[in-house]
Parts: sequence; C-alpha cells; structure tokens
Amino acid sequence: MSSTASEKGDHLGATLAEETPDKSAGQMIQSNDREVFSESAEVDFRTVSWQWATIIFLKTVFATGVLSIPIAMSNLGAIGGSLSIVGWGLLNTYTAMIQGDFRLNHPNCHSIADMAGEVGGVVAQEVTGFMFILAYVIATGSGIVGASIGLDVLSDHAACTVWWSFLATVVIAAAASVRKFQHLSWLTWVGFISIFTAVFIVAVAVTTRGRPAAAPAVGEFDLGYQALPHPIPTFAAGMAASCTIFASFAGTSAFLPVISEMKKPRDYRKALFLCMTFIIASYLSLSLVIYRWCGTWVASPSLGSAGHTVEMVAYGIGLAGIMVSACLYLHVTAKYCFVRLLRNTTHIQRNTVTHWATWIGLVIGLAAISFILAEAIQIFNYLIALVGSLCFAPLAVSLPGWLWIADHKSWMRGSMTQRLAFGAHIFLILLGLFMLCGGTYGVVDEIINAYSNGSIGRVFGCNNT
Repeated sequence: MSSTASEKGDHLGATLAEETPDKSAGQMIQSNDREVFSESAEVDFRTVSWQWATIIFLKTVFATGVLSIPIAMSNLGAIGGSLSIVGWGLLNTYTAMIQGDFRLNHPNCHSIADMAGEVGGVVAQEVTGFMFILAYVIATGSGIVGASIGLDVLSDHAACTVWWSFLATVVIAAAASVRKFQHLSWLTWVGFISIFTAVFIVAVAVTTRGRPAAAPAVGEFDLGYQALPHPIPTFAAGMAASCTIFASFAGTSAFLPVISEMKKPRDYRKALFLCMTFIIASYLSLSLVIYRWCGTWVASPSLGSAGHTVEMVAYGIGLAGIMVSACLYLHVTAKYCFVRLLRNTTHIQRNTVTHWATWIGLVIGLAAISFILAEAIQIFNYLIALVGSLCFAPLAVSLPGWLWIADHKSWMRGSMTQRLAFGAHIFLILLGLFMLCGGTYGVVDEIINAYSNGSIGRVFGCNNT
C-alpha cells in the first residue's frame, strides 16, 4: 500500500472513530466539523426555515427595547437619537453578519461562547458564556418588569406588583419550556404583531392629544422636545441613553443558537438583513413620532405615553408581545446551558429522564433568577441599559471584532485596504470595551440616583402606580 493510501486510510479510520458512539460511557464524540444537532437523531432540532428564522430574529430584537428608545431620545435629542438608532442598527447588523460567517466556517459552534473558545481558549469561552447567561437573564427580567406593569395597568392596580411579576414569570417559564425554536414560531408571530401594533397605536394616539398625558393638565408647560440636547447631558446620562438604544439592537448573539436549528444554516444572511432593515426603519419612525409629541414627558415603558385609556388598550394588545420576548430570552439562555451540559452525550437528542430533567430544571432555575433581578431593579429602561453596557457591549461589538481578526490574520500584512479593515476591527474591540466600562458606570450612577430620589421603589416592594 502506498504512503498516500495509508494516509487516507488513517484519516478515514480517525473520522470513523470520532463519529462512533461509545455506548458503555453514554458518550458520542463529535468532530469539530459536525453540526451540533444531527438530522437523523430521535429528536430532530433542525427544522427552522429561513422565513421562520426571520420572524424569530424580529421578535428577539423588536422586543422590550423599543419601549425604552423614546425616553433615551429625551436625553440625546431628535438628531442625536436618530443618529444613534441608525448607527447602532447598522453596526449591530454588521457584527451579526460576522458572527454568522464565523458560525458557517466553524459549524461546531452553537453559541457565542463556543466562538470565543475557538479564538481564545477555555478562559475566553467560560467568561463569554457567563456574560451570555447574565445578558439574557437580565433581558428576561426586563420582560418580567414590562409584563408586571402591563398586568398592573390592566387590573387597575388590583394587586401588589410583586404578584404580577410572579404570575408573569410563571407564564414566561411555561412558554419557554417548549424545546424547539420551530415550536415557538407561532408564538413569535403573535408576539411580534402584538408589540408592533401596541407601539403603533401609541405613536398614533400621542399625535391626537393637545399635551402629553404626563404633562400638567392645565397651564403652560415645557414640552422639552429638542433637535439637539440643551443643556448637554452628563456623561452618565448620555452613556445610559446610548446604551439603551444600543441594547435595543444588540441581542444578535441570540441568533446563533437558532442557526443550529435551521434547515439550511447558509440562509442566515437572508433572515438577518430582512430582519434588521425592518427593525431600523421601525425604531426610527416610531420613536421620532413619540418623542416629537411627548418630549421629556415620555413614559417608561413608552406604552403609557398617551393617557390611561390608550395605555390600557396598548397593554391589552402588547402584553403578549412583551411576554413572548421574555420567553425567547429565557429559552435561548436555557438552550445554551442545556447544550453545554449534555453536548456529546446521547441524552441531548433522546427523550430520556436526564434530557427532560435538565431542560425543565434549567428553565425554572433561570426564570427564578430573572424574577429576583426584576424585583431588584424595577425601572424598565435601566434594565435595558444595564444589559447593553455590561453584557452586549463585549458580546456584540468586541468579540465579533476578535472573531473577524481570527479569520483574517493575513490581512494585517496585506494591501492598504486590508490593513485598514484590520485596524477597523481592532477599533471594534476597543469600542466594545469603552461601552462596557463607560456605559456600566453611567447606568449604575443613574440607578443610584434613581434610588436616592425615590424613582425606584424598595426591593420586592408593591410599587403600584
């Protein structure tokens, strides 16, 4: 046998060894070139078309963040807020494209943490995994806060808000316990239509009022609408507002687990571009209208900006959308932990006791943590800003820059255009770190001020409005 044939035989033998299950240990070793989920297993996760993926992406991004953008505009002004929306929207679209391209080049990656492990080893993977969990647990908490406010409004403040938060958590956890993204698809349709309709109703309703609902009922008042902010906001307030808008686009790391369940992962870009084009246009138009007619009298969340009657209608329609958003965040977090715990075992795609106990236990446990966080920080826009600065800045800006550099190392010594592109992605890393440090400082400072002036009620308090 020739040396070439021998090498081929050795390679084939190694491949077969990688893919042969070790039944005695209940393990299945997967090669680095294999998808996370097999299409021939007992439980087939790869059932999502690119059209359904688009709807999942839309609902993941067009979520609780849209309810906080108008109040962020009151700090940045119409021009500053508009530039922030377009700028962060385009940047997050690009970094999401980087993540998708890296995922296609490394199909063994299920999450952003796996990608970090590819370029930075175990330490980077563990740190990124922790940030991913923290990000979507806080995001789930923001959904719980939004849902509890809606339930409180619809019930005319009939019970303590802690009970409404608990009820919302139970419903969100029950919906999130569905194992496959495909089975959540109909919920994402309902949720997206729900929240979009609710925000649209508020945007129309505020234009019919003589003055904002939160403004003084009689006498003159200052609307506070400004093209450019005057006076210039403090660093903390400006960073908190910018992080709020950034976070409204930055949940793109949640797209990656969906790719692993797509029938054709290479269709990812179709879903991404369609989703983000619609999101940028919607955020810009809806937020500008609400800010133009409400100025500094925007409610948080913004569904309360057009008076009590419209608020009840908006929450009646939009409550499902708020809960579905939280459901998706919780599902993505639980799915990451589930794959991390059971990956390479026979339990991951078999209906075993271990499979179900792990999945249900993760959903309930993570929902409980989200509930605690929701009751600890009960101002909606601060939760959004905190998740943006603390978690999404490194996940959605710095890490994609690193991923691009890892796949384009030769560009560092290439043509002038290639070297400029290489430098631009180094800048992405630095920008994310700046948002992490400066943004977190700004948000924490704003939270401390809110506690001191009574804007945030006591932890686990009945803060009925």
